[in-house]
Amino acid sequence: MFRGIDEVDWASMEHAYGSAADVPELLRGLASRHPHEREAALDGMYGAVHHQGDVYDSTLACIPFLFGLVRHTGLPDRGGIVELLASIGGGDVDDAPAEPDGRGSGRPGGDEHPGGPDTEDRPDDNYTVARAAIRSGAVVFLDLVTDADPEVRRAVPTPLVRFSEAPGRVLPLLIRQLTDEHDEGVRLALVEGLGLFARLHPGLSAPAVDLLATLCAPPHAPGLRLAALGQLALCAPDRLPADLVSTVVELLHTRSAGSRSSGEPTRTSTDTLLGRLRRMRPADEEGAQLLRTLHSALGARTGDRIALLEGQLSSADTADRCNAVWMSAGLFREWRAAYAEPVALIGEQLASDEEQLRQAAVSVLEFLFGLAEPAADRLAALVASDQDSWGRGRATLGGPLRALARAGDPRSVPPLTEVLRHRVVPNETGYTVRHLGPAALPLAPLLRERLADVPLDDADTFGRAAPLLSALGALRYAAAVPEVLRLLQGAPRDLRLRDSLVEALTEALVAFGPAAREAIPALRELLSGESAVAAAAALWSVEGDAEAVLPPLLRALAAPGSAGGSRPAVSALARMGSSAGVALPRLRSLTDSADLWERTAAACALWDIGADPEPVLPVFRDAWRQNPYARGTITACLVRMGDAGTPAHDLVATELAAPRRHRARSGGYGSHDVLEDETLLSDCRRVLEGS
Repeated sequence: MFRGIDEVDWASMEHAYGSAADVPELLRGLASRHPHEREAALDGMYGAVHHQGDVYDSTLACIPFLFGLVRHTGLPDRGGIVELLASIGGGDVDDAPAEPDGRGSGRPGGDEHPGGPDTEDRPDDNYTVARAAIRSGAVVFLDLVTDADPEVRRAVPTPLVRFSEAPGRVLPLLIRQLTDEHDEGVRLALVEGLGLFARLHPGLSAPAVDLLATLCAPPHAPGLRLAALGQLALCAPDRLPADLVSTVVELLHTRSAGSRSSGEPTRTSTDTLLGRLRRMRPADEEGAQLLRTLHSALGARTGDRIALLEGQLSSADTADRCNAVWMSAGLFREWRAAYAEPVALIGEQLASDEEQLRQAAVSVLEFLFGLAEPAADRLAALVASDQDSWGRGRATLGGPLRALARAGDPRSVPPLTEVLRHRVVPNETGYTVRHLGPAALPLAPLLRERLADVPLDDADTFGRAAPLLSALGALRYAAAVPEVLRLLQGAPRDLRLRDSLVEALTEALVAFGPAAREAIPALRELLSGESAVAAAAALWSVEGDAEAVLPPLLRALAAPGSAGGSRPAVSALARMGSSAGVALPRLRSLTDSADLWERTAAACALWDIGADPEPVLPVFRDAWRQNPYARGTITACLVRMGDAGTPAHDLVATELAAPRRHRARSGGYGSHDVLEDETLLSDCRRVLEGS
């Protein structure tokens, strides 16, 4: 297995954490007699040598030894090594569904990448070499289809189909093995292999599709039929039965009422990343995979997917309902539809005695914000019944309370009042309060008290103050001006994140407006310093003195700097309207900026100041096409433009007709993506209704 391993210059290679000198120890650990050592070694391979899907020179050097390990009949846990080889070879790159409308990501300000491997930064040569190496060794997988270890047989169909260069040999082998195989979990994996074969080799797929269609019908077991239906939906949807959803729901309930296959092999559960992930897996992972495949295949067929979710959520089996709740998250985040009924059913799960099911339901409801309203009664009941979960005196706000407040339900105000009575307040409380609107006004005095408790010189001063300031600004509670000035004038110059703190303080003063007049002297003092732009924005809102605020804003607009660095000044000038007319020439030049966000902000300011749509609309059209994340900013400006924005209304109408959320993307989601999309849709309707 390890012939030549000591001749490899591992120390000259790298993995995710530097030198790869420890890789031989990991490889040998995969062959250990002790289960916990094997799992720890596999955990190390994923954690360093193949970290987050990356392929390093050390990863490439491991491939021959990994193949040697899987050839070693009798070695336990070889199925995990087969899965590792498949992942190194490229995962599901070849058969992953394409984005339906080609929309890409691109957050303003260069925010984090979506979850999953960052393919843009990968060294393509390593991936090409890895894929070629797995292909060249894939003949091994042909023998493993009949291996004595069911874990190996369960792991091998997908990499066999994906990497084999002899598809003419693969399909007959899969079909024959499906006939001979008695392990139900392996049979499901073979069905997945048939579906993948049909997608990758459409010219040879007829026998695979015919067999999948046969497996969809009685007398085959419910799990096998569900697997076949999912694969048929992916590769030959025209062969699906007309009553697909009712058939799937009936099969699901029948499967749950009867005995289930093991689905996942029993493995050690060590204190490794893999061990922790296994403990987090669904109680019925096999059922989760079966239904997840169907949901993925149905894609934009939201009516069918909602009906399927409702069937899953009506199951008598807790695991079925828990799986349904987690699957609903992908549907809600990616597609636009009427979700009141499934959301209400998710709310019903909050009354379950199963903690895992309740937690799943809360997790989904939290990111729905206003769409969680059909579940609000159940959320309110859960909040009322479990006061210990509110987060009083702790660092984190309770999930049910957070979900209820994000839904805009005033029943969250009394428990939030109790949370705010404690000097230690969960940091997200202030941001959560914003979603209650005027109903949160009774909380304002307590928010002010907590702001007064924020120390002037603590490492977490900004982290504690910013959420409170956000809430006070949203409520326009100008009575908190003294507390704002305490921080503005008292925070030391060397305070961590002081500039961010000043920005948060001045944004609150912007919201307070003329009621914050006692802040004028402090703001004027800041006009000549590093926070001049933020101070000028606040001073304009409070005092309205254009002569005082224009010089620092114009200086910031003209100053050289990084792309997009002038946006705060642009936004402040836009708030001034026609009083900032002197800035129009510079703003017009910024509409040619290389930075999309700077161009978009400048175009919005051109309208707000000069009310001329001619230089604005071309910038909007270009940014709308280039980056979906800009659409919210553009649409908000189109609302202000009224009839002057009519030439861009085709973009708005197309967006309203699109079934997919504008931020939907593969590989991960942001916690506010649904909220941002619903806000965009609301503004789109306002644009068209006002035309």
